[in-house]
Amino acid sequence: MEEANQIKQENKSIMAGVAIFGLVVAALCIAGLLLIKPADESVQGQIEGTSVRVSGKLPGRLVEVYVEEGEMVHAGDTLAHIHSSLADAKLQQAQSMETAASAQSQKAEGGTRVEIINTAYNLWQQALAAQQISKKTYDRMQNLFNEGVISEQKRDEAFALYNASKAQADAAKSQYEMAKRGAQNEDKVAARAMKDAAKGTVDEVQALLEDQYLVAPCDGEVTDIYPNVGELVGVGTPVMSILKKEDLWATFNVREELLNDLQNGKEIKVMIPALGKMQTTMKVYYIHDLGSYAVWSSTKSTGQYDSKTFQVKARPAKPIDNLRAGMSVILEK
Repeated sequence: MEEANQIKQENKSIMAGVAIFGLVVAALCIAGLLLIKPADESVQGQIEGTSVRVSGKLPGRLVEVYVEEGEMVHAGDTLAHIHSSLADAKLQQAQSMETAASAQSQKAEGGTRVEIINTAYNLWQQALAAQQISKKTYDRMQNLFNEGVISEQKRDEAFALYNASKAQADAAKSQYEMAKRGAQNEDKVAARAMKDAAKGTVDEVQALLEDQYLVAPCDGEVTDIYPNVGELVGVGTPVMSILKKEDLWATFNVREELLNDLQNGKEIKVMIPALGKMQTTMKVYYIHDLGSYAVWSSTKSTGQYDSKTFQVKARPAKPIDNLRAGMSVILEK
């Protein structure tokens, strides 16, 4: 009998302990729900900047690069040298035409001489020979284009050179015929005009050759150099990119329900982890939707909706030292 009472007493003690333990656990859960606050929602963005691509009007070979990636440059600094033997030949040709036109002008002013007539004839023959060569070149290019070997642009360039040589031959012929007839007032005016036109051609080629030295269009950091020294570059081919260090901004992709706190012109608080978790202020200047394909899908089948995504851009309210494109930016809500 005493043993049964003892067992009952032990069972009561165990049940009382379990009950107390359950009450303690429940109290802790309630305290946790009351004390634990949900974490603030944050949006992560990225620093971006304006990148300017440096290219030239002169096709040729990259013979030298004067800067390195990561180097700071200023507007007007020489960046690279592109050499074109074709442009050099064009300059020599233009200078020769200028000399010829100058001689024709002198002949018109001073009267026709046998030597001048012979010179005009020789120039005409040279121009005809150049025309024939350019015609053969164009015919070959046309055949290659028909066979699909070269691009239409190459065929058009050959055709333009052919037309130019034909025009030069016609001009040289006119000068020769004028020399034979002797100069009249109209001839003198024409000769002076030819001389000016030839000089203009020389100036044009020289201006083109000036572009063989690429210069920085703005202050910034050289971020990428695309071709290697010795490679060929075409007209307008980017040689390098320069990042404007003074033109940086942060880009965020946010759900539309968060736009109420991100209006144009509003200042926002952000944190930049790469700069020692720096807290700073930025000003919103751009808001645009990313299209119907960029949505945040609802997590429930009912009672929810698809929220569109908007792109928001903001610039620092004041310059930030060591800020670089690619850094993360945290917008805490």
